[in-house]
Amino acid sequence: MSDCLLALRQAIKSKAAVTFTKDGESISSVSAATHIHVPPNHSFPKDTPTRYRKPDSKSSDPSANPQDFYSLVAIYVAWMLKDLTGSEYMKQCREHGLSLGYISITERKAVIDWLEGKDTHPERFAPLSDANSSPSKRKYVPDTADTEAVKKIKQNEIELQDRNSVLRGIKPNNFSNIRASYADKLKKMKDAGKPGADPKMAARKARNMYPIIMISSSPTALITMYNVKKFLQESVFETSQDARSRAAAEGNPRPEDMIPIYRKRTHIDSSGKETEHHARYFVVDSTEALAKFGADAWDRVVCVMTTGQAWQFRPYKWNDPRQLFHHVKGVYVSWSNDPANTKIKDWNVTELKIDPHRRHVDKAIVAHFWKTLDSWTLQHKPWLIKS
Repeated sequence: MSDCLLALRQAIKSKAAVTFTKDGESISSVSAATHIHVPPNHSFPKDTPTRYRKPDSKSSDPSANPQDFYSLVAIYVAWMLKDLTGSEYMKQCREHGLSLGYISITERKAVIDWLEGKDTHPERFAPLSDANSSPSKRKYVPDTADTEAVKKIKQNEIELQDRNSVLRGIKPNNFSNIRASYADKLKKMKDAGKPGADPKMAARKARNMYPIIMISSSPTALITMYNVKKFLQESVFETSQDARSRAAAEGNPRPEDMIPIYRKRTHIDSSGKETEHHARYFVVDSTEALAKFGADAWDRVVCVMTTGQAWQFRPYKWNDPRQLFHHVKGVYVSWSNDPANTKIKDWNVTELKIDPHRRHVDKAIVAHFWKTLDSWTLQHKPWLIKS
Protein backbone atom coordinates (compact mmCIF):
# COMPACT_ATOMS: atom_id res chain seq x y z
CA MET A 1 0.00 0.00 0.00
CA SER A 2 1.30 3.47 -0.90
CA ASP A 3 1.85 6.05 1.79
CA CYS A 4 -0.77 8.78 1.36
CA LEU A 5 1.60 11.53 2.53
CA LEU A 6 4.32 10.57 0.06
CA ALA A 7 1.79 10.27 -2.76
CA LEU A 8 0.36 13.71 -1.97
CA ARG A 9 3.81 15.25 -1.73
CA GLN A 10 4.86 13.79 -5.08
CA ALA A 11 1.70 15.09 -6.75
CA ILE A 12 2.22 18.59 -5.34
CA LYS A 13 5.89 18.67 -6.36
CA SER A 14 4.96 17.56 -9.89
CA LYS A 15 2.11 20.14 -9.94
CA ALA A 16 -0.50 17.48 -10.64
CA ALA A 17 -4.15 18.31 -9.90
CA VAL A 18 -5.44 16.78 -6.65
CA THR A 19 -9.27 16.48 -6.60
CA PHE A 20 -12.05 15.61 -4.17
CA THR A 21 -14.43 12.79 -5.16
CA LYS A 22 -17.68 11.21 -4.05
CA ASP A 23 -18.97 7.98 -5.51
CA GLY A 24 -16.18 8.18 -8.10
CA GLU A 25 -17.21 11.64 -9.30
CA SER A 26 -15.17 14.81 -8.83
CA ILE A 27 -16.81 17.46 -6.66
CA SER A 28 -15.68 20.86 -5.42
CA SER A 29 -17.05 20.63 -1.89
CA VAL A 30 -14.49 19.43 0.61
CA SER A 31 -17.07 18.72 3.29
CA ALA A 32 -19.25 16.64 0.94
CA ALA A 33 -16.34 14.62 -0.51
CA THR A 34 -15.51 11.16 0.75
CA HIS A 35 -12.18 10.59 -1.02
CA ILE A 36 -9.18 12.50 -2.27
CA HIS A 37 -7.83 11.53 -5.68
CA VAL A 38 -4.04 11.87 -5.84
CA PRO A 39 -2.44 11.49 -9.27
CA PRO A 40 -1.49 9.39 -10.97
CA ASN A 41 -3.89 6.72 -9.72
CA HIS A 42 -4.27 6.92 -5.94
CA SER A 43 -7.57 7.42 -4.15
CA PHE A 44 -7.62 7.75 -0.36
CA PRO A 45 -10.50 8.30 2.06
CA LYS A 46 -10.21 11.91 3.07
CA ASP A 47 -10.14 11.01 6.76
CA THR A 48 -7.20 8.63 6.30
CA PRO A 49 -4.79 9.24 9.19
CA THR A 50 -1.36 10.34 8.00
CA ARG A 51 2.00 9.89 9.70
CA TYR A 52 2.04 13.52 10.85
CA ARG A 53 1.56 13.47 14.63
CA LYS A 54 -0.52 15.98 16.54
CA PRO A 55 1.18 18.06 19.25
CA ASP A 56 2.19 16.15 22.41
CA SER A 57 1.55 12.81 20.68
CA LYS A 58 4.14 10.04 21.03
CA SER A 59 2.33 7.40 18.99
CA SER A 60 4.10 5.84 16.03
CA ASP A 61 1.25 3.83 14.45
CA PRO A 62 -1.47 5.85 12.66
CA SER A 63 -3.66 2.78 12.10
CA ALA A 64 -3.69 1.86 15.80
CA ASN A 65 -4.10 5.41 17.11
CA PRO A 66 -5.69 7.52 14.34
CA GLN A 67 -6.78 10.20 16.84
CA ASP A 68 -3.11 11.06 17.44
CA PHE A 69 -2.46 11.95 13.78
CA TYR A 70 -3.73 14.54 11.35
CA SER A 71 -5.98 13.35 8.55
CA LEU A 72 -5.10 13.53 4.88
CA VAL A 73 -7.74 16.19 4.22
CA ALA A 74 -6.32 18.39 6.98
CA ILE A 75 -2.86 18.15 5.42
CA TYR A 76 -4.09 18.94 1.94
CA VAL A 77 -6.36 21.80 3.02
CA ALA A 78 -3.40 23.40 4.84
CA TRP A 79 -1.50 23.44 1.56
CA MET A 80 -4.54 24.40 -0.53
CA LEU A 81 -5.12 27.48 1.66
CA LYS A 82 -1.44 28.35 2.12
CA ASP A 83 -1.78 31.87 0.71
CA LEU A 84 -4.57 32.95 3.09
CA THR A 85 -4.04 34.93 6.26
CA GLY A 86 -4.36 33.20 9.62
CA SER A 87 -7.91 34.34 10.36
CA GLU A 88 -9.12 33.62 6.82
CA TYR A 89 -7.44 30.21 6.93
CA MET A 90 -9.28 29.17 10.11
CA LYS A 91 -12.57 30.47 8.70
CA GLN A 92 -12.17 28.41 5.53
CA CYS A 93 -11.21 25.31 7.52
CA ARG A 94 -14.50 25.54 9.46
CA GLU A 95 -16.45 25.99 6.22
CA HIS A 96 -14.77 22.85 4.82
CA GLY A 97 -15.94 20.85 7.83
CA LEU A 98 -12.66 20.95 9.71
CA SER A 99 -13.82 22.70 12.84
CA LEU A 100 -11.65 20.21 14.71
CA GLY A 101 -8.47 18.51 13.54
CA TYR A 102 -7.15 21.15 11.14
CA ILE A 103 -3.47 22.11 11.03
CA SER A 104 -2.81 25.01 13.36
CA ILE A 105 -1.43 28.28 12.06
CA THR A 106 1.90 27.71 13.80
CA GLU A 107 2.31 24.28 12.22
CA ARG A 108 1.04 25.18 8.76
CA LYS A 109 4.37 26.47 7.41
CA ALA A 110 6.28 23.30 8.38
CA VAL A 111 3.69 21.12 6.64
CA ILE A 112 3.71 23.28 3.50
CA ASP A 113 7.53 23.27 3.35
CA TRP A 114 7.59 19.49 3.56
CA LEU A 115 4.93 19.05 0.88
CA GLU A 116 6.84 21.35 -1.48
CA GLY A 117 10.15 19.59 -0.84
CA LYS A 118 11.79 22.39 1.15
CA ASP A 119 12.04 20.26 4.29
CA THR A 120 13.10 16.63 4.07
CA HIS A 121 12.09 15.05 7.37
CA PRO A 122 10.16 16.94 10.07
CA GLU A 123 10.45 15.52 13.57
CA ARG A 124 6.70 15.12 13.92
CA PHE A 125 6.50 12.47 11.21
CA ALA A 126 6.14 8.84 12.30
CA PRO A 127 8.40 6.39 10.46
CA LEU A 128 7.09 4.37 7.55
CA SER A 129 5.77 0.94 8.40
CA ASP A 130 7.27 -2.19 6.84
CA ALA A 131 4.22 -2.51 4.63
CA ASN A 132 5.00 0.82 2.98
CA SER A 133 8.76 0.33 2.76
CA SER A 134 10.38 -0.97 -0.37
CA PRO A 135 11.06 -4.71 -0.54
CA SER A 136 14.61 -5.86 0.13
CA LYS A 137 16.74 -6.66 -2.89
CA ARG A 138 17.32 -10.29 -3.68
CA LYS A 139 20.71 -11.61 -4.63
CA TYR A 140 20.99 -12.25 -8.34
CA VAL A 141 21.47 -15.91 -9.17
CA PRO A 142 22.53 -16.48 -12.78
CA ASP A 143 20.80 -19.12 -14.81
CA THR A 144 22.83 -22.33 -15.14
CA ALA A 145 22.17 -22.62 -18.86
CA ASP A 146 23.28 -19.04 -19.42
CA THR A 147 26.48 -19.67 -17.47
CA GLU A 148 27.37 -22.66 -19.63
CA ALA A 149 26.64 -20.69 -22.79
CA VAL A 150 28.98 -17.90 -21.69
CA LYS A 151 31.74 -20.43 -20.99
CA LYS A 152 31.43 -21.85 -24.53
CA ILE A 153 31.57 -18.36 -26.02
CA LYS A 154 34.73 -17.51 -24.09
CA GLN A 155 36.42 -20.72 -25.27
CA ASN A 156 36.03 -19.60 -28.88
CA GLU A 157 36.89 -15.99 -28.15
CA ILE A 158 39.71 -14.45 -30.22
CA GLU A 159 41.64 -11.64 -28.59
CA LEU A 160 41.99 -8.66 -30.89
CA GLN A 161 45.39 -7.00 -31.16
CA ASP A 162 46.38 -3.48 -32.00
CA ARG A 163 49.77 -2.12 -32.99
CA ASN A 164 50.78 -1.56 -29.36
CA SER A 165 50.09 -5.13 -28.28
CA VAL A 166 51.85 -6.49 -31.38
CA LEU A 167 54.95 -4.37 -30.78
CA ARG A 168 54.97 -5.32 -27.12
CA GLY A 169 55.13 -9.00 -28.02
CA ILE A 170 54.24 -12.02 -25.95
CA LYS A 171 57.53 -12.32 -24.09
CA PRO A 172 58.43 -10.02 -21.20
CA ASN A 173 61.23 -7.64 -22.12
CA ASN A 174 64.39 -7.85 -20.08
CA PHE A 175 66.55 -4.74 -20.12
CA SER A 176 68.98 -5.92 -17.46
CA ASN A 177 71.88 -5.97 -19.94
CA ILE A 178 71.32 -2.32 -20.81
CA ARG A 179 71.03 -1.42 -17.15
CA ALA A 180 74.25 -3.26 -16.39
CA SER A 181 76.12 -1.50 -19.20
CA TYR A 182 75.20 1.89 -17.79
CA ALA A 183 75.62 0.98 -14.13
CA ASP A 184 79.38 1.64 -14.19
CA LYS A 185 78.95 5.00 -15.92
CA LEU A 186 76.28 6.07 -13.47
CA LYS A 187 78.47 5.03 -10.56
CA LYS A 188 81.33 7.16 -11.89
CA MET A 189 79.02 10.14 -12.24
CA LYS A 190 77.77 9.77 -8.68
CA ASP A 191 81.23 9.20 -7.25
CA ALA A 192 82.55 12.23 -9.08
CA GLY A 193 80.34 14.46 -6.96
CA LYS A 194 81.50 12.91 -3.66
CA PRO A 195 84.79 14.32 -2.38
CA GLY A 196 87.10 11.57 -1.22
CA ALA A 197 84.87 8.82 -2.62
CA ASP A 198 87.42 7.78 -5.24
CA PRO A 199 91.11 8.49 -4.43
CA LYS A 200 92.08 8.29 -8.09
CA MET A 201 89.53 10.91 -9.09
CA ALA A 202 90.43 13.10 -6.14
CA ALA A 203 94.08 13.00 -7.19
CA ARG A 204 93.15 13.98 -10.71
CA LYS A 205 91.19 16.97 -9.50
CA ALA A 206 94.02 18.00 -7.24
CA ARG A 207 96.34 18.20 -10.26
CA ASN A 208 94.00 20.58 -12.14
CA MET A 209 92.85 18.09 -14.72
CA TYR A 210 91.77 20.49 -17.44
CA PRO A 211 90.08 18.84 -20.44
CA ILE A 212 91.81 18.79 -23.81
CA ILE A 213 90.40 19.33 -27.30
CA MET A 214 92.32 18.03 -30.30
CA ILE A 215 91.89 19.56 -33.74
CA SER A 216 93.20 18.62 -37.15
CA SER A 217 96.60 19.87 -38.24
CA SER A 218 95.46 20.02 -41.86
CA PRO A 219 96.04 23.48 -43.40
CA THR A 220 92.66 23.21 -45.15
CA ALA A 221 90.75 22.62 -41.92
CA LEU A 222 88.14 25.23 -41.03
CA ILE A 223 89.27 25.27 -37.39
CA THR A 224 93.03 25.58 -36.90
CA MET A 225 95.37 26.78 -34.18
CA TYR A 226 95.10 30.28 -35.69
CA ASN A 227 91.34 30.78 -35.30
CA VAL A 228 90.23 28.22 -32.69
CA LYS A 229 90.54 30.59 -29.73
CA LYS A 230 88.41 33.31 -31.27
CA PHE A 231 85.84 30.74 -32.37
CA LEU A 232 85.43 28.76 -29.14
CA GLN A 233 86.08 31.57 -26.68
CA GLU A 234 84.54 34.60 -28.41
CA SER A 235 81.97 32.73 -30.55
CA VAL A 236 83.18 34.44 -33.73
CA PHE A 237 84.38 32.50 -36.76
CA GLU A 238 87.32 33.91 -38.69
CA THR A 239 88.87 32.07 -41.60
CA SER A 240 92.23 30.51 -40.90
CA GLN A 241 93.89 32.65 -43.59
CA ASP A 242 92.55 35.90 -42.10
CA ALA A 243 93.51 34.85 -38.59
CA ARG A 244 97.00 33.89 -39.75
CA SER A 245 97.50 37.23 -41.49
CA ARG A 246 96.29 39.09 -38.43
CA ALA A 247 98.64 37.13 -36.15
CA ALA A 248 101.58 37.81 -38.48
CA ALA A 249 100.80 41.52 -38.47
CA GLU A 250 100.86 41.40 -34.67
CA GLY A 251 104.28 39.74 -34.71
CA ASN A 252 103.11 36.16 -34.11
CA PRO A 253 103.80 34.28 -37.35
CA ARG A 254 103.57 30.86 -35.68
CA PRO A 255 100.82 29.82 -33.27
CA GLU A 256 101.48 28.18 -29.94
CA ASP A 257 101.27 24.41 -29.77
CA MET A 258 98.95 24.58 -26.74
CA ILE A 259 96.19 27.18 -26.66
CA PRO A 260 94.10 27.72 -23.51
CA ILE A 261 90.39 28.36 -23.93
CA TYR A 262 88.40 30.03 -21.17
CA ARG A 263 84.63 29.93 -20.89
CA LYS A 264 81.89 30.47 -18.34
CA ARG A 265 79.69 27.57 -17.32
CA THR A 266 76.36 28.14 -15.55
CA HIS A 267 75.14 25.43 -13.19
CA ILE A 268 71.63 25.26 -11.71
CA ASP A 269 71.25 22.95 -8.72
CA SER A 270 68.11 21.12 -7.59
CA SER A 271 66.96 24.08 -5.50
CA GLY A 272 67.08 26.39 -8.52
CA LYS A 273 70.18 28.26 -7.38
CA GLU A 274 72.31 29.41 -10.29
CA THR A 275 76.09 29.44 -9.97
CA GLU A 276 78.72 30.44 -12.51
CA HIS A 277 82.05 28.67 -12.97
CA HIS A 278 85.06 29.53 -15.08
CA ALA A 279 86.23 26.53 -17.07
CA ARG A 280 89.56 26.09 -18.84
CA TYR A 281 90.31 23.87 -21.81
CA PHE A 282 93.47 23.27 -23.80
CA VAL A 283 93.55 22.90 -27.58
CA VAL A 284 96.30 21.00 -29.41
CA ASP A 285 96.69 19.80 -32.99
CA SER A 286 99.38 17.13 -32.61
CA THR A 287 100.27 14.16 -30.46
CA GLU A 288 103.64 15.81 -29.72
CA ALA A 289 101.93 18.71 -28.03
CA LEU A 290 99.54 16.32 -26.28
CA ALA A 291 102.47 14.36 -24.82
CA LYS A 292 103.52 17.46 -22.87
CA PHE A 293 100.51 16.96 -20.60
CA GLY A 294 101.86 13.69 -19.26
CA ALA A 295 101.36 9.96 -19.63
CA ASP A 296 97.63 10.14 -18.93
CA ALA A 297 96.98 12.94 -21.42
CA TRP A 298 94.61 10.81 -23.48
CA ASP A 299 92.42 10.39 -20.39
CA ARG A 300 91.91 14.16 -20.49
CA VAL A 301 91.01 14.36 -24.19
CA VAL A 302 87.28 15.01 -24.40
CA CYS A 303 86.89 16.05 -28.03
CA VAL A 304 88.51 15.51 -31.41
CA MET A 305 87.56 17.82 -34.27
CA THR A 306 88.00 16.19 -37.64
CA THR A 307 87.84 17.20 -41.28
CA GLY A 308 86.79 13.70 -42.27
CA GLN A 309 90.32 12.63 -43.28
CA ALA A 310 91.34 9.31 -41.72
CA TRP A 311 95.09 10.08 -41.83
CA GLN A 312 94.51 12.52 -38.97
CA PHE A 313 94.13 9.59 -36.55
CA ARG A 314 97.26 7.58 -37.48
CA PRO A 315 99.45 8.83 -34.59
CA TYR A 316 96.55 8.77 -32.11
CA LYS A 317 96.17 6.25 -29.31
CA TRP A 318 93.17 4.85 -31.19
CA ASN A 319 93.77 5.19 -34.93
CA ASP A 320 90.50 3.56 -35.97
CA PRO A 321 87.86 6.33 -36.02
CA ARG A 322 85.14 3.94 -34.84
CA GLN A 323 87.21 3.04 -31.80
CA LEU A 324 88.47 6.59 -31.28
CA PHE A 325 85.02 8.14 -31.13
CA HIS A 326 83.99 5.57 -28.59
CA HIS A 327 86.49 7.12 -26.15
CA VAL A 328 86.24 10.79 -27.11
CA LYS A 329 83.54 13.06 -28.47
CA GLY A 330 83.85 13.33 -32.23
CA VAL A 331 82.97 16.57 -34.03
CA TYR A 332 83.01 16.90 -37.81
CA VAL A 333 83.47 20.54 -38.89
CA SER A 334 82.31 21.66 -42.33
CA TRP A 335 80.64 24.49 -44.20
CA SER A 336 76.86 24.54 -43.94
CA ASN A 337 76.55 24.34 -47.74
CA ASP A 338 78.95 21.40 -48.16
CA PRO A 339 77.44 18.13 -49.42
CA ALA A 340 77.09 15.25 -46.98
CA ASN A 341 80.31 13.34 -46.31
CA THR A 342 79.66 9.61 -46.66
CA LYS A 343 82.96 8.73 -44.98
CA ILE A 344 81.75 9.79 -41.54
CA LYS A 345 78.34 8.15 -41.53
CA ASP A 346 79.49 5.38 -39.15
CA TRP A 347 82.05 7.39 -37.16
CA ASN A 348 79.73 8.41 -34.33
CA VAL A 349 80.47 12.12 -34.73
CA THR A 350 78.37 15.26 -34.34
CA GLU A 351 78.37 17.59 -37.32
CA LEU A 352 79.25 21.23 -36.68
CA LYS A 353 78.22 23.27 -39.71
CA ILE A 354 79.61 26.79 -40.04
CA ASP A 355 77.85 29.33 -42.23
CA PRO A 356 80.25 30.91 -44.77
CA HIS A 357 78.67 34.36 -44.58
CA ARG A 358 76.28 34.86 -41.65
CA ARG A 359 78.46 35.63 -38.66
CA HIS A 360 75.50 36.36 -36.39
CA VAL A 361 74.75 32.62 -36.19
CA ASP A 362 78.23 31.77 -34.89
CA LYS A 363 77.16 32.28 -31.29
CA ALA A 364 74.37 29.69 -31.56
CA ILE A 365 76.71 27.20 -33.26
CA VAL A 366 79.36 27.53 -30.56
CA ALA A 367 76.75 27.33 -27.79
CA HIS A 368 75.47 24.08 -29.31
CA PHE A 369 79.02 22.73 -29.43
CA TRP A 370 79.65 23.45 -25.74
CA LYS A 371 76.29 22.04 -24.71
CA THR A 372 76.96 18.82 -26.61
CA LEU A 373 80.49 18.54 -25.22
CA ASP A 374 79.39 19.20 -21.63
CA SER A 375 76.75 16.51 -21.88
CA TRP A 376 79.22 13.97 -23.23
CA THR A 377 81.90 14.84 -20.68
CA LEU A 378 79.48 14.63 -17.77
CA GLN A 379 78.45 11.16 -18.88
CA HIS A 380 81.85 9.71 -19.80
CA LYS A 381 84.51 11.74 -17.94
CA PRO A 382 82.74 13.59 -15.14
CA TRP A 383 85.92 14.16 -13.14
CA LEU A 384 87.00 16.70 -15.76
CA ILE A 385 84.02 18.96 -15.06
CA LYS A 386 84.51 21.13 -12.01
CA SER A 387 81.25 21.66 -10.14
